[in-house]
Amino acid sequence: MTDRPLKGVRVLDLAIGPMAAIARHYAELGADVIRIEPAGGAHDRVQGRIVDGVSLDFVAVNLGKRAATADRLDALAVDADILIAPRGTIAVERLQANNPALVVLSVSDFGDTGRFADWAGSDPVYHALSGELSRSGIPGREPLLPPGNLAIVCASVQAAYMTLVAYWQALKTRRGDHLDFSVLDGAAQALDPGYGIAGSATAGVPASELPRGRPEARFQYPILPCKDGFVRLCVLAPRQWQGMFEWMGQPEEFADPAFQTLQVRFASSTLLPAITRLFADKTRRQIEDEGERFGVPAAAVLDLDEALTTEQIQARRAFAPVEIAPGLTAPFPDGMLEIDGTRMGIAGPAPGLPEPIDWHSRDPVPAPETQGERPFDGLKVLDFGVIVVGAEGGRLLGDQGADVVKVESSAFPDGSRQNRWSDLLSPAFATGHRNKRSLGLNLRDPKGKELLLDLVRQTDVLLSNFKGGTLESLGLDYQSLKAINPAIIVTDSSAFGPTGPWSRRMGYGPLVRASAGLTTQWRYPGEPDSFSDALTVYPDHVAGRIGAIGVIALLIRRLRTGSGGQVSVSQAEVMLSQMAPRIAADALARAGHAVSAEKEESAVYRCAGDDEWCVVTIRDQADEQAVMGVTQGMPLSDWLATQASRDGMEALQAAGVPAGAMLRVSELPSYDYYVERDFFRETRHPHMAKPFIVEAAPIRSERLPNPPAGPAPLLGEHSVELIRDRLGLPEAAIEALIEAGVIEQFRMQETRAA
Repeated sequence: MTDRPLKGVRVLDLAIGPMAAIARHYAELGADVIRIEPAGGAHDRVQGRIVDGVSLDFVAVNLGKRAATADRLDALAVDADILIAPRGTIAVERLQANNPALVVLSVSDFGDTGRFADWAGSDPVYHALSGELSRSGIPGREPLLPPGNLAIVCASVQAAYMTLVAYWQALKTRRGDHLDFSVLDGAAQALDPGYGIAGSATAGVPASELPRGRPEARFQYPILPCKDGFVRLCVLAPRQWQGMFEWMGQPEEFADPAFQTLQVRFASSTLLPAITRLFADKTRRQIEDEGERFGVPAAAVLDLDEALTTEQIQARRAFAPVEIAPGLTAPFPDGMLEIDGTRMGIAGPAPGLPEPIDWHSRDPVPAPETQGERPFDGLKVLDFGVIVVGAEGGRLLGDQGADVVKVESSAFPDGSRQNRWSDLLSPAFATGHRNKRSLGLNLRDPKGKELLLDLVRQTDVLLSNFKGGTLESLGLDYQSLKAINPAIIVTDSSAFGPTGPWSRRMGYGPLVRASAGLTTQWRYPGEPDSFSDALTVYPDHVAGRIGAIGVIALLIRRLRTGSGGQVSVSQAEVMLSQMAPRIAADALARAGHAVSAEKEESAVYRCAGDDEWCVVTIRDQADEQAVMGVTQGMPLSDWLATQASRDGMEALQAAGVPAGAMLRVSELPSYDYYVERDFFRETRHPHMAKPFIVEAAPIRSERLPNPPAGPAPLLGEHSVELIRDRLGLPEAAIEALIEAGVIEQFRMQETRAA
């Protein structure tokens, strides 16, 4: 068994409900996690989906933890590294006085302070207030609530990532921190941030520029009927279109070279009908196989049960049986990360009732030797990441001070560099790749590979998200890199994981959603072909954060061992893991067990005005009575139809009822909540005419500085300085490599001439 990298880290967990998932990530990575509860157990033990008196929701977020009675809090906190607690439940200053290096994460729906601090949240409310809901659904229709609890589970990953960043900083400085974490903040950052990087099919057009209503985007990642269901295509790059053209038999109608461009294909009224005719007598499996042969990314649209029984999920053993009561087992995700080829999965059962326990013995984690104000100052990163998940991994580290070098070439450009704007960069690319430098390098040339390996010898982290086998084909697999730099940490994030029969499939987020059973859940009730997830970028942003968690965990392990390691992330398994309670409940129901659940209900209501909507969640009878008081006995739908969406939200929240007006992405920066939280900032890029909006800070912190404002790079913009400064090559040698096409250097005059 691989040494779990957070071995020796101590975490106290007072979180209740779904936010207990924050510490579960640490337990899977080897931390000693003790949950603090009242003597009889916390109330979330009997909430959610219940089978034979056991809460499946509780089990899903508490596997691998132990439980201690509340009277042990002070004694345990003296030797803890991280403490996670709901807002206002602990005396932070007193605990940190006794343990100055303690990192405290305060968790709340809307933040610790300000006029929204006492508001009530729910997953649908977070969708509404983050701008996600406005992008979910079919044009001309009411907005459609996304399935499951995507906002909450993504927020928990953001919290886990930033708390680990703060812990790394505390190791450096021996000073702890107090983090003010809002679930809405986390959802707005980690699910599908409106001011983050978007998929390449958008050609760089930011979500803030989308038209009112649910914009039409189904043509970008089309879902087409076939003999036994539906399939989804992602025909983006010119080579993918060429494969599609050949697959169709090279019809004259689409032979014009203009079809190489996304915009021309998207504008065609006859292309998708022609492809539909091609698929009419083919099964989903046939289309996937033929797509692979022609180099066209395609995926069957599976329901959740089909997704769980695919040969890939079965081969990778993504789920494992857990005994939740004597003689009663259910499947739960066996981790979202692999370290050195081993799953960082279930570390133990969910805890029994609390006992007066103490910490396991440990060897203290050494302090990092790096200096600097920011957590990752001095960390050298080579970033091969592309599109969204690739952009996020490097950007997250760069925002915390790492020197991130994006390695790229004009022969195989990052799809996210596509741009409909007259500027050299799009706002989406400028946002997603800020705080990086660019090295243009031809790795097909032996001299280019030699330069890269020289850089690897002085690199801490290498990031990638290619399909399986790509790095191996370049001789850049982990074992080869480890041989020249035993301390290097290498990450690979792929659609389906590094092993198994689907490991070499080309995968994009929309294809993963189709294969993992999420797309079939994202439909209007009773309308089989009303797929509505086309505009959502998921799980890319959250998968990038999970990979970053793995990087930090290995940096911590490296302090003990001196050795690096490998982090692998499967985006399909990330998605399925975030549906864990439902999957367990479905399995038990099929086995004949009765599954009961709370009656919480959420709905989207039309409000006064053009395309104005408000989400309301009714948790219990108290909420029903509060609503009746607000509406003075009118049906909620009738009352909200007379109200502006924000007025209706304010009145319901004042009565303690979770409610959220549907905000559009363009409205977020000026909305009171985000202004009060200093969530956004305006910035400029030297090669862009207009300013643009980015997130200001990933979390509210007493110690962590805000991210720097370094601009995203042009391709090859820093090639010369990197090769000169890192490798010491003289100018004449660098110029010769540029002339030979080994090194690519951005030159403004060449761009203008072109």
